Amino acid sequence: MSVTPPNLFQFASDHSNEEFANPSDLAVLLNAIGSAGKFISSEINRAALRDFFGSAGAANVTGDEQQKLDVIGDNVVAEALLSTGLVCAMSSEENAGMIDCGDAAITGEYTVVFDPVDGSSNIDVAAPIGTIFGIYRRLSEGSPAGDTDILRPGNEMLAAGYVLYGSSTIFCYTSGDGVHFFTLDPSLGDYLLTNENVRSHGSSHVYSANEGNSGKWNVPDLNWVEHVKSESYSGRYIGALVADFHRNLMKGGIYAYPGDKSSPDGKLRLLFECAPLAFVAEQAGGAASDGTTPIRDIYPDQLHHRTPMYIGNSGEVALLEGFHKL
Repeated sequence: MSVTPPNLFQFASDHSNEEFANPSDLAVLLNAIGSAGKFISSEINRAALRDFFGSAGAANVTGDEQQKLDVIGDNVVAEALLSTGLVCAMSSEENAGMIDCGDAAITGEYTVVFDPVDGSSNIDVAAPIGTIFGIYRRLSEGSPAGDTDILRPGNEMLAAGYVLYGSSTIFCYTSGDGVHFFTLDPSLGDYLLTNENVRSHGSSHVYSANEGNSGKWNVPDLNWVEHVKSESYSGRYIGALVADFHRNLMKGGIYAYPGDKSSPDGKLRLLFECAPLAFVAEQAGGAASDGTTPIRDIYPDQLHHRTPMYIGNSGEVALLEGFHKL
């Protein structure tokens, strides 16, 4: 007789740690994000039927064109987290500043950063996209949470992860004790454990990068990509960070989004995208770097701090860093 694996809430409840104010807090926060993920997954599956394809007719704070599901997803994730009463401060890729947390700005114990719909331009073509999140313990006491509670390096995160919306919906998280995957069972409406203590795949001679931008790349990155090509690496690029990262985590490889001559600091957001995925990568035995410095050691100087990022198999990241140190 088969045994039903634990669901996300059960597993997180049993694997909390002393860094959380209460043993159940990790499970409550992850369950809220997971609930938002279920809604977003459903909306993605029905996007064509509900006219959710295309632009929302506006740009976010960093100038990226917002898709309709960017706006919907941002509201859903924020409302789910607010409902817990545990979050004192939130910020997302779609907002210029912090999201109002009401009374919980004083009483809440955690701050959360998130990208509600990463790779949203893929929605129109039914390609994989995702949600990325990171959770910190608050620093301030006795007053409403502020920027100092959020503007922190990734090495201070308590938990991080992503929800991947593809052929199945997968919830991935780490709280510092390994990386765990849960798959959404539509018949139960629940995430069930499918992979515990996931480890980064060894080198597989795969790289993921948008070489359409290589005409603007700097010399170290050009030399690196020519080297991996000379070594018969295969190129695999989906165009959504979560999807490319997940594939390389499972199959092996490195994802690269360099800075270039027009965007020296790169285009990925440190808080909302890079730091959370770097936490996952390191917990799986991989690595993440801006070319010289581990991503999780970088201090953000603003909410929408950008950085180059190279993430994946630790050996491949070390190889890339070698070209930046020449």
